[in-house]
Amino acid sequence: MSIRRPEPSFAHLHRLSDDVGLFEHAEYRTPRTAHGYCVDDVARGLLVICREPDPPVDLLRLAEQYLALLVDAQAPDGSFRNRLGPDRRWQDEPAVGDWWGRALWGLGTAVARSPVPSMRETALSRFNSGAHRRTRWPRAMAFAALGAAEVLDVHPEHSAARWLLHDAVVTIGAVPPDPAWPWPEPRLTYANAALAETLIAAGGEASADGLRMLGWLLERETYDGHLSCTPVGGAGPDDEPPGFDQQPIEAAAMADACARAMTVSRDPRWERGLASAIDWFLGANDTGLPLHDPSTGGGRDGLSTSGRNENQGAESTLALLSALQHARRLDAAGDPALAGHRKSAATG
Repeated sequence: MSIRRPEPSFAHLHRLSDDVGLFEHAEYRTPRTAHGYCVDDVARGLLVICREPDPPVDLLRLAEQYLALLVDAQAPDGSFRNRLGPDRRWQDEPAVGDWWGRALWGLGTAVARSPVPSMRETALSRFNSGAHRRTRWPRAMAFAALGAAEVLDVHPEHSAARWLLHDAVVTIGAVPPDPAWPWPEPRLTYANAALAETLIAAGGEASADGLRMLGWLLERETYDGHLSCTPVGGAGPDDEPPGFDQQPIEAAAMADACARAMTVSRDPRWERGLASAIDWFLGANDTGLPLHDPSTGGGRDGLSTSGRNENQGAESTLALLSALQHARRLDAAGDPALAGHRKSAATG
């Protein structure tokens, strides 16, 4: 029995946004404005909107607001602040944590995919300012490198982007030959598939390593016929699925990586992996409960042993939207066994 995959609805993203940016948290469907905004989520929002093939005017306005917040968050040295309070004052100092990497990922996606020339120009300028920075943290470098890969798609001679992608591969490290643990870290932590995707995007020998990593991760995270994500606490060689709590960011990262793998390899497991990552949000998971709320268009915040977290924050909603955008690719593949039957999502 195939899962019904809806079109992405941006109603809840609008609900979480105001004239400044995107509120990080929600209580059920209601934004928790007292917690303010974060660059991590605003960058994700810019990325998701720019991935839309023909975004309507209201979504483009949101993208412009998100881009403006990223511009305001960036320091002259290219680093970024992350947390903006409800009083619209920055609460931290500029740095090169995950939010720096996600900001460059969002900016690079805007450079490559925004239909608005002025947005592309601003995004490229801000990307250039941040692309020379480095950090020892592999995931921050991976996020930034995925933005660099987007820039290289439209500016193949962009030197800073090419060096950023190269240095991210170095930071991720060598992939061990051990087939039991072909992973460059002693434990899986978060957004794991993004590391494999970065290597795939780099091309050459790195791409082969990335495909090997992704295939192993997909096999490890498949349990009883569905995706079973690495939990918040991570997982080591002796841990067996299922593990909880599971977060939407993991399934979204797997969807992104499998979609990337489909561009360089015809192996059918990438298409199956993409389908399983999308369907995780729709109930094909360890609880049998959907994370997608069709009444709002939002994504619930995670899975635990007792069920699901009913709050619908920005990270979870954007992870859902990203996955549902990839579902269109399965439709284009023309395989009804994988594509399922699409229906329009409620606008909330």
